[in-house]
Amino acid sequence: MSLAAVAALLVGLLWRAGKHPAPPSEWVGLQESDAPLAMPASGEVDERFAFLSAWQRAQIPRAGRFDPPMGTDHGGLTYNAQAFWDMNDGRGGRHLGDDLNGIGGMDTDLGDPVRATADGLVVYAADPAPGWGNIVILAHRAADGRLLQSMYAHLDRIDVVPGALIGRGMRLGAVGTAHGSYPAHLHFEMRASDELQIGGGYALQPLGRLDPSATVESLRNAADDDRSPSLLACLLAPKAGPVSGAAPKAAE
Repeated sequence: MSLAAVAALLVGLLWRAGKHPAPPSEWVGLQESDAPLAMPASGEVDERFAFLSAWQRAQIPRAGRFDPPMGTDHGGLTYNAQAFWDMNDGRGGRHLGDDLNGIGGMDTDLGDPVRATADGLVVYAADPAPGWGNIVILAHRAADGRLLQSMYAHLDRIDVVPGALIGRGMRLGAVGTAHGSYPAHLHFEMRASDELQIGGGYALQPLGRLDPSATVESLRNAADDDRSPSLLACLLAPKAGPVSGAAPKAAE
C-alpha cells in the first residue's frame, strides 16, 4: 500500500471516530465489562478482587518476629479455650483457629487489647456477618518471603483502618463477644494465603489455615525474655499515638 493510501485511510478513520464517538465505558459484570480493572477505593472491599492486588502485595512489610496477640508481651495470663483443629460436633467441623481467653474465663477479658502479632498491612477491617463480629486481617511477609495472614475476630471494637501499616504489638482493637454471640474471647487465625476472604470458623479441611500457636512460636525469632518493640511500631508511634493506645474511630 502506498504512503498516500495509508494517509487517506488514517484520515478516514479519524473522521469516522469524530462522527461516531465510542460510548462511555460501563460496568455490566466482571466478564462482560468494557472498562479496565481498577483498584477499589481506600477502605472498600471489592468482591471482584479475590486475591491481594499487586499494590497491596508491594506494601506488605517483612515481619522478622511474631508475638502472641493477647495478654502480656509473651501471651501470659491467657489460655486457649478451643485449640486449632479441635473437632466441634455442634458446628459440624474442626476449629480453624485458636480461641484465646483471659485466665478468668467468660467475659473477664472483655475490652482487653488485641495486638498485631507481627508487622503487617491491614487488608480487612469490618463486621462481615452475624456470628463473626468485628474482624481485622493483617497481611505479613515472613523472613523467608512467604505471604501470611493473621485474622482477629469477634472484636468489641476496631482501632485500625484498611490500608494502614501496623507494627508488631500495636493495638488493633479490643476483645469482644461478636455482639453478644459468645462469651468474650479472641478467635485468632494464621493463614498461608494471599486470598482476601473471611470464610467460616469450622471446616473439615484446613483451607490454608495454620496452627496459630505453633506458627507464631516457629516465627518468633526472639529470646523468651526479649521485650524489644518493633522498629516499625516505633516509627509509626508518633502518628498513631502510643504503641498500646487506641487509634482511629472504632467500627460500629
